[in-house]
Amino acid sequence: MSKPKRHRPNVAAIVQSAGGLLLIGQRSDYPESWQFPQGGIEEGESAEEALRREVMEEVALDPGAYDIETKRGLYRYDFPKGPDRRGFWGQEQTYFLCRLRGDEIPALNLSQTSGEFAAVRWVPLAGFPVHLAPPMKQAVYREVLRDFFGAESH
Repeated sequence: MSKPKRHRPNVAAIVQSAGGLLLIGQRSDYPESWQFPQGGIEEGESAEEALRREVMEEVALDPGAYDIETKRGLYRYDFPKGPDRRGFWGQEQTYFLCRLRGDEIPALNLSQTSGEFAAVRWVPLAGFPVHLAPPMKQAVYREVLRDFFGAESH
């Protein structure tokens, strides 16, 4: 009998501005791919703690700049090349909708981050560019956008 596939516990942030724009980052390792800030939950860390840490590490957005409105999950995707070095076949994610406090979009200084993203941009929900997400995540992104916003994306 084979062991079930293990998926790494993970969080992802949908950061939304007052005007409805969503924050995505261009991956440094795959420049053709853009995604929401995300990352693994460390030992002894809650999902909310992981989210705030990952958003700070990846896009330098201070936890005081946004409020967590709601969360949904679990969403799961597999890695295209099979299990990683730790034996995980993919990731199992909890998504959080985070709304910026105030009307201004803060400047984000990526030089103070982990380097996961080469650039960030704010995109409208209408016509969200799912095709720019890594291929293994596109179905999850469509599901997440539908679940959070009732939106169909392209």
